[in-house]
Amino acid sequence: MPQFGPSFMRTMGAAALGLALALPGVARAQAPAANANTFDAVRARGQLVCGVNTGLAGFAQPDSQGVWRGFDVDYCRAVSAAIFGDPNKVRYVPTTAQVRFTALQSGEVDVLSRNTTWTLSRDTALGLDFAATNFFDGQGFMVKSALGVKSAKELEGATICVQPGTTTEQNLSDWARANRIRFTPVVIERLEEIVSAFVAGRCDAYTTDVSGLAATRSAQPKPDDYLILPEVISKEPLAIGVRQGDARFADVVRWTHFLLLSAEEFGITQANVDQMANDPRPEVQRILGKNGELGKMLGLDNLWAVNVIKAVGNYSEVFDRSLKPIGIQRGPNALWTGGGLQYSPPFR
Repeated sequence: MPQFGPSFMRTMGAAALGLALALPGVARAQAPAANANTFDAVRARGQLVCGVNTGLAGFAQPDSQGVWRGFDVDYCRAVSAAIFGDPNKVRYVPTTAQVRFTALQSGEVDVLSRNTTWTLSRDTALGLDFAATNFFDGQGFMVKSALGVKSAKELEGATICVQPGTTTEQNLSDWARANRIRFTPVVIERLEEIVSAFVAGRCDAYTTDVSGLAATRSAQPKPDDYLILPEVISKEPLAIGVRQGDARFADVVRWTHFLLLSAEEFGITQANVDQMANDPRPEVQRILGKNGELGKMLGLDNLWAVNVIKAVGNYSEVFDRSLKPIGIQRGPNALWTGGGLQYSPPFR
């Protein structure tokens, strides 16, 4: 059993626990803009404005030249390719967990492609809709290997770093209460600051989505110094957010995601998309604009899917390019044909 210092034995009082259980962000909800038409606004502007993380390895992070890269970034590029035929007509706006919903509600960004959990209260109370779940995740814990902890249930009396304005806060409190584990929260908003606090030893454990833990661990000079504990304490369907009442734009975002899944299912890749136009399967013909007018139904060019796949590839290519290098496996994000949860409605 690990030995925590004296400060770790402070317990969370009832008031603090109740505060942590309150859903962040609902009190700040704003009504969506009347008669929202993001699709036309984006077309007229000639640029998609995409809300992303402030910097999370594998998901959204600028490289040494300042070019944004990652899984969530590729979704922004894919939507841009669908609308404009060009994946580079995107302006990226870094958003923290606290301001991300306000940025979307106010129109500062057109779409939120940022590790954000789809929940009932967010879907109904915050003036936004979730177009598609592009990553199925769950909340976990990470500790320093030297601490000697092998299970989250050994965190009695520990200090735990957690970001405000996230489902993580409520999940942590729910889990601790159910398991009768006392802890002291260290609440820090900015991702880089909470990671620095954890690395510096201000808290014994860091909790967030397992994908975020893997990204943080991979970014450390010695990843083996950190251990992601085996418990996954929640369901975290990470989804792309748009404003409520904006059905046309939501359709474009939603079917862009389904396109990436279907392209993987049918074996359409960034390298072979032109050759696949000769594939005799009817659905492949419809997807690639050889038959039917599915693109026009979305208000797009009939070759929109070709433009998207040429820009980013299929879902597997997007996943493998950004997430596989940091140790994240497909798991529930495998296609339904491979035992996973990712599933596209038919293109017809």
